Amino acid sequence: MAQTDKPPTMLSHGELPYPAGTLVMDTISERKGELVGVIEERVKQTGRVVSQMAHMRPRGGGIEWDAPLERIQPVENA
Repeated sequence: MAQTDKPPTMLSHGELPYPAGTLVMDTISERKGELVGVIEERVKQTGRVVSQMAHMRPRGGGIEWDAPLERIQPVENA
């Protein structure tokens, strides 16, 4: 495999860091929404996690979005 080739990966559901529906905030964009799920990208051959994305939706409706899992935190006193 050439140095620039990416190994084959797969997507799967990851473990939620907080219960589904928890109000969380993306610490970079400061957007707030309910945590829906976690999507993990893993290397097919080894199962090593390449990335984890938190999937969120705004309370009351709107466009859903993803952010890196390490950028979200629960909103206090929601």
